[in-house]
Amino acid sequence: MNIALIGYGKMGHAIEQAATKRGHNIVLRITSANKHEMDEAHLKQADVAIEFTNPDAAKDNVIQCFNAGISVVCGTTGWNEQVPEAQAVAQQNNVAFLQASNFSIGVNIFFEVNKLLASLMNGHDEYNVTVEETHHTQKKDAPSGTAITLAEQIIQNINSKKIWSLGQHSEEDILPIIAHRIENVPGTHNIRYSSPIDDIEIIHTAHNRDGFALGAVLAAEYIAGKQGTFTMKDVLGIK
Repeated sequence: MNIALIGYGKMGHAIEQAATKRGHNIVLRITSANKHEMDEAHLKQADVAIEFTNPDAAKDNVIQCFNAGISVVCGTTGWNEQVPEAQAVAQQNNVAFLQASNFSIGVNIFFEVNKLLASLMNGHDEYNVTVEETHHTQKKDAPSGTAITLAEQIIQNINSKKIWSLGQHSEEDILPIIAHRIENVPGTHNIRYSSPIDDIEIIHTAHNRDGFALGAVLAAEYIAGKQGTFTMKDVLGIK
């Protein structure tokens, strides 16, 4: 498979290594220095584009790929409100689109555990739930897309929680997300249910970027030749 990398920072390099190990070819590497090469002629060399840039550029980047007839895997977070617009353009161009807040296989299993635990904790109001996440200092959005996904899953399963908010809050219907930025931390997410009697915690800790990169490549393999909008649950066969 021929892959275009839209964004060639640390994640882009990790994705290139993972893709090469799986026998794929990187035919285009787009950075801010060669953005002019992201045209239809260059994009059409690829079967799938993998986009990891920044929230301000993501929508335009993926739509440009769709208009060139190229399916896209997008790992950029922080542009959730614009994702439906991109999905519509993908449908119009009969290509595939997979956008995820996290591509790690472990994190996607963690998502399922989070939903199950939240459903079990619903109604046990003596427990106060908090989402806490730590990422590297280069992470541009806070809270992270992964933390937001975790928070939204909890809100969907615990009746007493209505919205999430960044930072500590005393209101009972607000789910707090605590975000830390520390040098050289790939990503840690902690869900804690605290009561006067005990605590219940689930934690996912990434040791490096390799899991995210492999997941992105698996996603690209999955959507190649397909049409429509997909999720990592489709890739991993999670019902």
